[in-house]
Amino acid sequence: MEKSEIRRKIKALRSMLLETEKLSAAEEVFAHLENTPAFMMAEHILMYHSLPDELSTHRFLSKWGNRKHFYLPRVNGVNLEILPYDETRLELGAFHIEEPTGDNTVNPEDIELIVVPAVAYDKKGNRLGRGKGFYDRLLSATRATKVGVGYEFQILDEIPVEPHDVKMDIVISQNGCIIIR
Repeated sequence: MEKSEIRRKIKALRSMLLETEKLSAAEEVFAHLENTPAFMMAEHILMYHSLPDELSTHRFLSKWGNRKHFYLPRVNGVNLEILPYDETRLELGAFHIEEPTGDNTVNPEDIELIVVPAVAYDKKGNRLGRGKGFYDRLLSATRATKVGVGYEFQILDEIPVEPHDVKMDIVISQNGCIIIR
């Protein structure tokens, strides 16, 4: 299946989810994440601030915000910067995503775990994003554990990959974790 076809198919499936299904899936996925050694040991975690069509991170950020150091990405040109998460210091940024404000950027090497959104993943840890390459550029610059999260229907047997694509170490859906490496 071509990337564009996968993106269309997943978009259609996500649009059919009820709000209760979205909340339930997020609870299950992030419960699985909480039980991974990678999450338990990490203190500095890069999350994403979810869009309405993505697996919601809002409750998870609130739940763990006082116990872990969370960071969010901010678009800067063709790259992502990393800044500390503070729910009182977010503003609508590129692509209508809430992003952190300020100048206190963090080196990607200081991050221990990155929770990565995607359109789809495969069982080998490959990730299909929205097509701009922001996360691939960031992920290639860090040794952090990379965790892909999504709905079960976002995990396919195989997706097309390109040389610059960065694999996930773990992929998590409602059905559990796939440990890649």
